[in-house]
Amino acid sequence: MIHIAETLSIRTVESFLNPNEIERLNDVMDDALGPLGRDRYGTSRRTTIHEIPGYSPAEAQDVYEPAGRIEMTDIPYEATTVLDQALKLHMAAITRTLPSVTGHRPWIYLEYGAGQYITPHADGIAPDPLTRPRQIAAATVTLTDFQDTGGAFYVETTGSDAAWTTDEAPTGSGYAPGMRFAHDGTDMSSPWFGSMPRTRWSVTPAPGTLVVFGSQLVHGTEPVRAGRVRKFLTLFVSE
Repeated sequence: MIHIAETLSIRTVESFLNPNEIERLNDVMDDALGPLGRDRYGTSRRTTIHEIPGYSPAEAQDVYEPAGRIEMTDIPYEATTVLDQALKLHMAAITRTLPSVTGHRPWIYLEYGAGQYITPHADGIAPDPLTRPRQIAAATVTLTDFQDTGGAFYVETTGSDAAWTTDEAPTGSGYAPGMRFAHDGTDMSSPWFGSMPRTRWSVTPAPGTLVVFGSQLVHGTEPVRAGRVRKFLTLFVSE
């Protein structure tokens, strides 16, 4: 049974990737991007993994990543293999606080250059909290050192009720009693979200640390100061 606390949790798994794995993943992604990849998956891309009801993919991209980023959903098999092996090794540490998680979606590669960032938002239990699989949390592992680059990851908390719908999960739907759901548009496309009081908690995990955060927890990244921030993202689901 899924509890709301799972969708609002945050934890880390240190040494999710070791230095050799980080080096190998950097090499694999250098080869995958090649001389044209940063244009194909960055400047020329007008699609996004994020969705906003009533917005086109290009419009949603402008809301979520106003300065752009590299986003690759078809990462090389070799990168997937390294990441999946690490996930299998550390899954017990993840499900200790996310007991509803039974699987994950394919890994995605993200890269931010100087001045680039992702705006604050909550993913929600996408695409529909009453169908399966249900997206419980997300996780990122960064290959680069935030101390050198900036671009820290953050979450935001609030005591406001504005983010929540009034509906509770139906009895027998697989959620704990009192489960609530975040509004669609819990992002910078919504004036109510922009004006909602929030408290920001920033983290700068060491390279290779997996950061796991609930799907209803507001999160984002600060602008990169110098160099490039390279990371992989996956979404944990309850099937």
